[in-house]
Amino acid sequence: MRLREDFVAVRVPASTANIGPGFDSLGMALDLWDEISVHATAGATAVTVEGEGAGSVPDGEDHLVVRSLRMALDRIGAPQIGIRMRCLNRIPHSRGLGSSASAIVAGIALARALVGEEEVLSPQEILDLGSQVEGHPDNVAPAVLGGATVSWMDGDRAGAVRVDPPESIAPVAFIPGFDLPTSTARRVLPDVVPHEDARFNLARASLLTALLTGAARPAGPVSFHDLLMEATLDRLHQEQRRASMEPSLALVDWLRGAGMAAVVSGAGPTVVSLEAVPASVRRDAEAAGWRVLDAPVAASGVRITRGRLAGPTGAAD
Repeated sequence: MRLREDFVAVRVPASTANIGPGFDSLGMALDLWDEISVHATAGATAVTVEGEGAGSVPDGEDHLVVRSLRMALDRIGAPQIGIRMRCLNRIPHSRGLGSSASAIVAGIALARALVGEEEVLSPQEILDLGSQVEGHPDNVAPAVLGGATVSWMDGDRAGAVRVDPPESIAPVAFIPGFDLPTSTARRVLPDVVPHEDARFNLARASLLTALLTGAARPAGPVSFHDLLMEATLDRLHQEQRRASMEPSLALVDWLRGAGMAAVVSGAGPTVVSLEAVPASVRRDAEAAGWRVLDAPVAASGVRITRGRLAGPTGAAD
């Protein structure tokens, strides 16, 4: 298989995963984008990074986008190339906003763009490959499809469905000045959970999915906000991680006590409120050292922005 393009570019959104009870299964794309361009060359690989990660991430073959791009080219039998890559990164690293999943999806989408054939690396193949590299699809699925997603694994094959949240879902991210590697956050989780806690989360995750579709019909006079507060409760992972990110869980407690449906974003330490927050809350959080960022739901996933396949790679706008 030959490469039809020598200069391509993609943009890929951040994501928040788990959303409270949906451990390793629920995710949502956020309107915060990394932009990556690639020139195919005959020379050595060189990576220029601006924004998040500049000066700290690898600038050659070890860069995650490069590794994912090469993996995808190998998978489809396309030739390897020298790579001159420029990254404009807006997604914070090791903060629970899907930066690694976005990098993996970007690399695979860049391989698709270089080949330039519609039938090569379909959204399902990008989802499969990305989830295999990442280890789970909860951030990969929204990065590919946009919107909110429910995802799962069946062996090496990933499954996902997309839903479009109602306008009342207006995420706000509270990003701390410290990071937390996902591997560290996962090490504190128990191997076995009580049946009661599993049942608790299953009910809330089901309710949250219903709310995200915008089709929930409550049995009585209950507001969407009240249902969302209930639907974002969790017993499987957030409290278990308190010791490794006490400021994040303290912020979740404070926000929920003030009436906002707040959760830890992915493995943390970023916190996300699924609803708009008052200006006073924003000011207090910023004064305490949090970067507060409106992060609306992204309507599309990864997009090829330069090349003959330019346009949404996953779900359309």
